[in-house]
Amino acid sequence: MSRNVCITAVDGQTGFLIAELILKTPEFFDKVKSVVGLSLHPQAHRAKELHSLGAKIVPHHPGRVREMADTLKKTGCDTICLIPPAHKDKFDITTELIEATKSANVPNVLVISSAGCDYADAQKQPRLREFIDIESLAMESKGLTSTATGTSPCIIRAGFYAENLLLYAPQAKEQGILPLPIGENHKFAPVALGDVAHVAALVLTGEGPHGFDDRHRGQMMVVTGPKLCAGEELSVAAGKALGTELQFENISANEAKRVLKAQSDIDQAEQEYLLEYYSLVREGKTNYISTTAYHDVTGQHPTQPDAFFKMYEADMRPKKAAKHHK
Repeated sequence: MSRNVCITAVDGQTGFLIAELILKTPEFFDKVKSVVGLSLHPQAHRAKELHSLGAKIVPHHPGRVREMADTLKKTGCDTICLIPPAHKDKFDITTELIEATKSANVPNVLVISSAGCDYADAQKQPRLREFIDIESLAMESKGLTSTATGTSPCIIRAGFYAENLLLYAPQAKEQGILPLPIGENHKFAPVALGDVAHVAALVLTGEGPHGFDDRHRGQMMVVTGPKLCAGEELSVAAGKALGTELQFENISANEAKRVLKAQSDIDQAEQEYLLEYYSLVREGKTNYISTTAYHDVTGQHPTQPDAFFKMYEADMRPKKAAKHHK
């Protein structure tokens, strides 16, 4: 059996990397007939790059469930990776996609959610908490007899992407500091985006008698990095990888907001998500790791923080020695 895989939000970093991994890796590509990328911005660089690798890029026009269901049917997809887009209307867009997936009777559904959403408060961390509602809508189809969509579900709750730390590369390079609004003592376990993509690709191309591999089907997989780090430990890991001294600076949420706005082109909703995740760290609600799913699915161990920073050495190596900041 060869899969016809549809991946949403391929103009975003998560969707792009999952699609790229499948298209470039024989282990995965040999198991698929086609890869379709739904894109809110089909002319974006990432969408064009995936097209050059062999993906069919389909414009995603939010607003009408029936039209989206027809689009999914025309693609012939039997497997879909639903990724909530980095967009101010993330919840509404994803809700439409879930409903369209049901209408199109797509049997194999993987949802990319967020670790920590179950600890988020709807008033203080609404962007995080909406992932719970997205999961609920996706899981609802399991009990419906009117659609094949509940046949083979899977949810990956991805941890805080370590790549988000690269947003602070200018401070690391110019000042030798890593400024994060996470408090002094509480910890979190950033996960390399490539590790999340690896698990997703294995799930999307895995095969069993009911669709996805029975080892993955029906699973709620929480995928974090392998090491809990407070800010100081994170800066030490980065410094070790870069062969230099890097200091952690605990900054305020307002300062973090200004930094993100000034040196990041990510959507405002994504900025809000990051700030909410940092607040979750400050509340002590991220003091855990969850690597069992990653190990069980891949048979490997997730990327350590120092190895991650080593991969992005050119982006973060300080130009001068760090100064101590209080």
